[in-house]
Amino acid sequence: MAASEVVTPPYPPMLEGRHPEAPLGFDLDKCVHCGLCLNNCPTYRELGLEMDSPRGRIYQMVQVATGQMEPGPSYVEHLDLCLACRGCESACPSGVPYGRMIEAARTEIEWTRKRPWPARVLRRFIFNRLLVSPGLLKAAGAVLYLYEASGLRRIAQGSGMLKLFGKLGRIEHLAPSAEVPFFFDKVGKTFPAVGERRHRVAFLSGCLANVTSARLNEATVRVLQQNGCEVVVTEGQTCCGALHVHSGLKEEARALARRNIDVFLAGGYDAVITNAAGCGSTLKEYHELLEHDEAYREKAARFVALMKDVTEFLAGIGLNTQMASLDVTATYQDSCHLAHGQKIRAAPRQLLAAMPGVTVKELPLADLCCGSAGVYNIVHDDIADSLLRKKIALINGTGADVVTTANVGCAIQLKAGAERYGRGQRVLHVVELLDEAYTRAQRT
Repeated sequence: MAASEVVTPPYPPMLEGRHPEAPLGFDLDKCVHCGLCLNNCPTYRELGLEMDSPRGRIYQMVQVATGQMEPGPSYVEHLDLCLACRGCESACPSGVPYGRMIEAARTEIEWTRKRPWPARVLRRFIFNRLLVSPGLLKAAGAVLYLYEASGLRRIAQGSGMLKLFGKLGRIEHLAPSAEVPFFFDKVGKTFPAVGERRHRVAFLSGCLANVTSARLNEATVRVLQQNGCEVVVTEGQTCCGALHVHSGLKEEARALARRNIDVFLAGGYDAVITNAAGCGSTLKEYHELLEHDEAYREKAARFVALMKDVTEFLAGIGLNTQMASLDVTATYQDSCHLAHGQKIRAAPRQLLAAMPGVTVKELPLADLCCGSAGVYNIVHDDIADSLLRKKIALINGTGADVVTTANVGCAIQLKAGAERYGRGQRVLHVVELLDEAYTRAQRT
């Protein structure tokens, strides 16, 4: 579809009786089809197809909304290929809320199209059971830990037998390590500030992160303590619902949001902290998720006002600079949902610049998606791997020996990429590097 063929507003009238979660005409009308988003779209850069660009996807949403096209397999495929990175939002001069629109379109698809029963069973288990059950997450983590600790993973990767498992074999390298002890045993505990207490904050530790990023969570608590924070890992918290929203399961996400709101608002905290930018983007949009819920609308707004990414919070309170010199060269990969969703770019870079002995090399195209995107690198591993190869090539060009990011999903993806295509770089969350600097200072 050439640019000259794109229909521009006004559109034909929207169909009546559409699903209430469908993309709003008010949002669809904001797109003027200028095309400035195209170069910021990873799938358009990879595939070169208009229908796999933000402009093309919005055009298809309009066609469905006005009854000019059925939401058939082609529509589902093109929308499913979107990483929902929201890079188009940063490029858009018209303020098109593309993230909200793609989530609404996927929700409408989820309600109107029936998936094959194996897919329904798997999705129900992952979204309704695994992500919300500490017990199941611990069990899954134990299996993953034994797979690696027993040497089976090393044997499987070295023997070539993974090729027999098709796609499962192709994506096995993306499986993160299970970090024992899991962080679940810290939930419900309070960690005192080092020195004078300046803030009392809650830490939202996530769901999978309690198993796969336990050391990052511990580092986050320590860094907050070093900056005068009493840290409460609040009892009763649950999954943020980000993966549910991105997958079109908004009702499930709303139930999780209500639980988190009740738990965290009851604590009287100065701030609620997350170290996962993808989670943070959804957490900061709870007020949109619950805008029609009279019982939670005002509560959601209060919760959102407290919600902070850990880099945003640390950069805003006056960072404790009593750190040891690290003598490393680092680069920073923007998390899509921090840069494009939350509009936070400077804070992580300010923290890196404040660390003694850290030379920062700016990464070209730092805010272009690395291909992680929740479960995208599993579902669309071919496109995700192509994006990752290009990202690691740019990282190699900086000469950095440490790659930093601000999202657990990005870190897992970049670690896999550094092992396959890199030069042995360490991949760390920004707060993990801060934690190293504080820990070394305490030992000297």
